[in-house]
Amino acid sequence: MSNWITGRVTRITNQTDTLFSLHVKAPIRPFTAGQFAKLGLEIDGERIQRAYSYVNAPDNDDLEFYLVSVGDGKLSPRLAALQPGDELLITDEAAGFFVLDEVPDCDTLWMLSTGTAIGPFLSILQYGQDLERFRHIVLVHAVRYAADLSYLPLMQQLQQKTGSDKLRIVTVVSREMTEGSLHGRVPALITSGALEAAAGLPLTAENSHVMLCGNPEMVKDTQNLLKTERGMRKHLRRKPGHITSEQYW
Repeated sequence: MSNWITGRVTRITNQTDTLFSLHVKAPIRPFTAGQFAKLGLEIDGERIQRAYSYVNAPDNDDLEFYLVSVGDGKLSPRLAALQPGDELLITDEAAGFFVLDEVPDCDTLWMLSTGTAIGPFLSILQYGQDLERFRHIVLVHAVRYAADLSYLPLMQQLQQKTGSDKLRIVTVVSREMTEGSLHGRVPALITSGALEAAAGLPLTAENSHVMLCGNPEMVKDTQNLLKTERGMRKHLRRKPGHITSEQYW
């Protein structure tokens, strides 16, 4: 059972007016890349807590979380206002099954994310373990505005390290036209074939597994699309399939 422990903020990086990266030092237990912890603060005598995925690799003790400050949120604006040296609460044991251990071997692994849900994929790719099970990996980050591509430099570094044929990066911007990025929503880009064209790889039930993480609407719509148009099904331990998903709120 997970326990609450005290963590100390080491750094906060404001990526945009609402997006920020929170760095924490805390004596947590080992976790698996792709998992999440709960962060909390005592506010007016009540412990307010939310789940956030680790961005850092499990072998990096600089604990990193990628958050969006929600205007009327109970917790995220308070976390955004923290300063280095401030304390917060964190669960010492991570949770979640959005990990490579739960993904079957395949030719192409598609990592589809929106917004801050890029986090678990960055943890997995930075750790770099078990990637040899996949001939190709396609990392897709879909955001509203180009400025929201906070981790694009890290994504490009990971591509250089992994190899541009092995790891392919596709960025998607929905609310403005951006050079080098696709425009629109992920489901429509799958239907039109634009996502596959940008990656240079086919997305089929025969050769692919899809990890979906992010906006519940994107996750639901993309799952339905993959089932109806691509003959895919949700992956279960008792019944292997092609889709592994995690909703991000």
